[in-house]
Amino acid sequence: MDTGDTAWVMTSAALVLLMTPGLAFFYGGMVRTKSVLNMMMMSFSALGIVTVLWVIFGYSMAFGDDLGGGLVGDPSQYFGLKGLMSADAVFGTIPTLAFVGFQAVFAIITVALISGAIADRAKFGAWCVFVVIWAAVVYFPVAHWVFDFSGDEHVGGWIANNLKALDFAGGTAVHINAGAAGLALALVLGKRVGWPKEPFRPHNLPFVMLGAGLLWFGWFGFNAGSALGANTLAAVAWVNTIAATAAALLGWLILERFRDGHATSLGAASGVVAGLVAITPAANSVSPIGAIIIGALAGVLCALAVGLKYKLGYDDSLDVVGVHLVGGLWGTLAIGLFATSTSPAGVDGLFFGGGVDQLWRQAVGAFAVLAFSFILTYIIGFAIQKTIGFRLDPESEVEGIDGHEHAESAYDSSTGGGSVRPVVAKKTEESEVPA
Repeated sequence: MDTGDTAWVMTSAALVLLMTPGLAFFYGGMVRTKSVLNMMMMSFSALGIVTVLWVIFGYSMAFGDDLGGGLVGDPSQYFGLKGLMSADAVFGTIPTLAFVGFQAVFAIITVALISGAIADRAKFGAWCVFVVIWAAVVYFPVAHWVFDFSGDEHVGGWIANNLKALDFAGGTAVHINAGAAGLALALVLGKRVGWPKEPFRPHNLPFVMLGAGLLWFGWFGFNAGSALGANTLAAVAWVNTIAATAAALLGWLILERFRDGHATSLGAASGVVAGLVAITPAANSVSPIGAIIIGALAGVLCALAVGLKYKLGYDDSLDVVGVHLVGGLWGTLAIGLFATSTSPAGVDGLFFGGGVDQLWRQAVGAFAVLAFSFILTYIIGFAIQKTIGFRLDPESEVEGIDGHEHAESAYDSSTGGGSVRPVVAKKTEESEVPA
């Protein structure tokens, strides 16, 4: 084991963990005042549920020995992470448990990303049930496909080993996966009451920008941490990440300026996320100039894509489809165009003399994950809707999901806070005062 590599991976895992509260701020600021707590709770609930599932059987499904066809790992092999606390349990140059922790936070953020597509209208309990099923049925197997490489006597997933599509840190497993799932759930739950006729403006743009900043900060752990060591690969991924994100921010703002006449703070924050999404799969396979091109085009493409929901009639509340699905698709396919053999990945794309060999592999991997996630998510969401009910009733939606689902308000000044608990506590204290 290498102590420097171990320290970097564990630090990176902590950075990625911070991304989920960052996402809660990002999404929370984009909704109306009566929905902000529910929106943030959907991210925080994913932190709790997915972590427990990951420890019990999720890691084993993703990185256990393949059960056949490169489709899923053996859930019993590392059940409860058995056998991984030994000093002999090593993954490359780091303890296996450090790798377990690093991959756990990837699973968490992927599930949390989906919630933005169904803001304002999903029952919290039904969302929690969905998280359990989706993580087990969709994310854990896809993580096996993409992230589990074969070695020695171990057999991994089909995309990584048979197809040999490149996905450094989760363009397919995280962003295409979450984006396709968000689209499916948006179709199952239907449009929000009043959409698209009523304006659904962000209630707190500073929250949005704070969330984007936390996501950008944590994303260095997401991408550079995927090197699994403090090395040149991590440095390449780090520089490509900041270059692509900066270019995407500019690309989004320039498009807004020419299209709408002004550049917005929401556009800046959205451009940041679009660039981060697009460079995620390609961070180890392109040059810094390639990263700038990928990022700039991601800013433009995603800014244009968020308007598709109005033309096609699906209510993707917070643009999960426009940013994560489109951005993930672009970044994954861009590897087949801009990859260079001078990068750590050592592969040439179409524009560097490699022909279409890598491009078709990228396309197959991307659309396989898209189709798998969309179909299964639609089935899961439809089943929940028909059994326990996924969609909040219209009256409660109009009154406010925070009050209905959590008995709280983010900005309730009448009680001195946002919860019913202070009121209860006050009544208790008064009842104890002698007459």
